[in-house]
Amino acid sequence: MDFSLPDEHRMIRDTVREFCEEEIEPVAQDIEDEHRFPEELFDQLADLDMMGVPVAEEYGGLGGDQLLYALVTEELGRVSGSVGLSYAAHVSLASKPIELFGTDEQKERWLRPLAEGEYLGSWALTEPDSGSDASDMNTTAQKDGDEWVLNGTKQFITNANVAGSVLVKAVTDPEAGYDGISTFIVDPEDDGFEVTTVWDKMGLNASPTCEIQLDDVRLPADRLLGEEGDGWEQTKKTLDGGRISIAALSTGLAQGAYEAAREYSTEREQFGKPISKFDAIRNKVVSMDRKVERARLLTHKAACKYDRGESVTRESALAKLDASEAAREVAEDAVQTLGGYGYTEDFAPQRFFRDAKLMEIGEGTSEIQHLVVGRELGL
Repeated sequence: MDFSLPDEHRMIRDTVREFCEEEIEPVAQDIEDEHRFPEELFDQLADLDMMGVPVAEEYGGLGGDQLLYALVTEELGRVSGSVGLSYAAHVSLASKPIELFGTDEQKERWLRPLAEGEYLGSWALTEPDSGSDASDMNTTAQKDGDEWVLNGTKQFITNANVAGSVLVKAVTDPEAGYDGISTFIVDPEDDGFEVTTVWDKMGLNASPTCEIQLDDVRLPADRLLGEEGDGWEQTKKTLDGGRISIAALSTGLAQGAYEAAREYSTEREQFGKPISKFDAIRNKVVSMDRKVERARLLTHKAACKYDRGESVTRESALAKLDASEAAREVAEDAVQTLGGYGYTEDFAPQRFFRDAKLMEIGEGTSEIQHLVVGRELGL
């Protein structure tokens, strides 16, 4: 079993790493403090052809695989959780479903500008009352002649106020349960679409999280993605890939926190020697390295299996579960390693710590990942 990266993957990863260190890392705390979406950074990522890494070249993407996409997402998370989160939502949730389930016309009209980075995309599943039971929807889409009319509220939607397209889940047949959910492509310029709230959060404030209101949004028939009633199956397939991206983002957060702690521990001296020479600190840093490596291995395994076209429901859930918890644990230990400095905004661990917590909540909580894995094990 070969764990080395292909040359092309390594080259692209190194290019993205250089960009992250030169362009994102210097402003990572500033954009958080300002609660500002850094549009200019995503324009630069588009110039690097990174906005559609796993999308086919035919539709403006890079034509890369899931492993390459995971590597790029990890590098972004290593310097900024916010940039990494908006990027992952754009690629996994807003772009890939159009490639997987859309018509050729939909791919040309809606996927190409996403993959080329003309604008970001968004994906609207969660509702104010749904939580972990994402299938419990009040948003409806009713047929009216040749049009669909959407009404409802979506909550905690990443990128909604900066998106050029939003994939909205809605109930088209209230009596059909899971088979009564469909997916629609909504243009934020459509009449009746409104972003009503942009949330202030514990972390990740450079990545907008929004509430959106749909009030008699009328859509032509060609805005239905796939077939009527396919929405829930599409959601499950989308999350299989999306959870790999969150695992990669979590691994990046953990890596960034670990690096900050390791560097500090070798430079900070107490009692006449670096604190890394004391068992309490050395053991903590070693444990951090172990957790990062474990998260990365699970993420890469899931990505490689995805690329082989195999089922990854268990593997993606395991990777997301382990990496998200590792990110929070490693970031907390990094804050502790830096002591008082770790609690200040002059050092990155506090940002990684706040950002990491969402990884255990978004795209299925840790509790839901246990449920998914249990089902895959027949429990």
